Amino acid sequence: FIIGVAMDRTDPANPGSPSWLYMILIAVTLAVAAIPEGIPLCVTISLSIGCSDMVKKNVLVRKLAAVETLGSASVICSDKTGTLTEGKMTMVNMYAGGVGYDVEGKGFDPTIGRIKREKSDKDASQDVAVRSSLLAAVLCCNTTISKVRDPETGEEKWEPKGNSSEAPIVVAARKVGFDENLSKEYKRVLEIPFSSSRKMMLTVSDVSGRDVLCNGGMQLVAGTTLLGVCKGAPNFILDYCTEQLMEDGSTRMLSPQDKLQILDVVDKYSERALRVLAI
Repeated sequence: FIIGVAMDRTDPANPGSPSWLYMILIAVTLAVAAIPEGIPLCVTISLSIGCSDMVKKNVLVRKLAAVETLGSASVICSDKTGTLTEGKMTMVNMYAGGVGYDVEGKGFDPTIGRIKREKSDKDASQDVAVRSSLLAAVLCCNTTISKVRDPETGEEKWEPKGNSSEAPIVVAARKVGFDENLSKEYKRVLEIPFSSSRKMMLTVSDVSGRDVLCNGGMQLVAGTTLLGVCKGAPNFILDYCTEQLMEDGSTRMLSPQDKLQILDVVDKYSERALRVLAI
């Protein structure tokens, strides 16, 4: 180090830098090369310094390794507001039976908010299309919500267990009166998990002995014993649909014009940065 400084050795890539700084880097490099056991210590110290600098800018870092990963990132794509900041995805709109609905409330508390028709204050929790769609959606979910007590504050709050995309569906279903016993009332016979290639999930549930899908729901065809439900990307789901549920609970053939109308609704939701799922 002393000889290098005395000879005024500078960084060839940055000739304007002071020689002592360049020789410090050389000395540290040689020290690490001579004693490999010192590498973890140097890395830990470097990451700790990075954490300290980030804390000064109000950035919370739980794991040191995250600093290294963040430092190597060149592009950061952020998700919708609420998903990143709160980690809570909430249902805000739904389209069923050719009618648009608003879903009130935030978070996972099913006791707050209700479902009403768009541009109206009329409660829609008893609409046939709403109840039928939400029940079918819940039958294609593996997520549950329950009250838990916060160990720090002692307060009770609702928390989901399972997929974050399914939690809003379960919460919305609770708002219209469905409870956690649905899985016992509708025994699941088959499940095909979601895959990136098919863009959908499929479940088959036992509905034998039922004339209607649920209380206030659509009429089932006489002799129906099994109900298959697909949940996934709207454009993929629509490709397999031949009929659609109407506002009064009846069904009719799904024409190409109807599919275009539904895709227009999907586009409107997507333009608002909403995640859209089809049932």
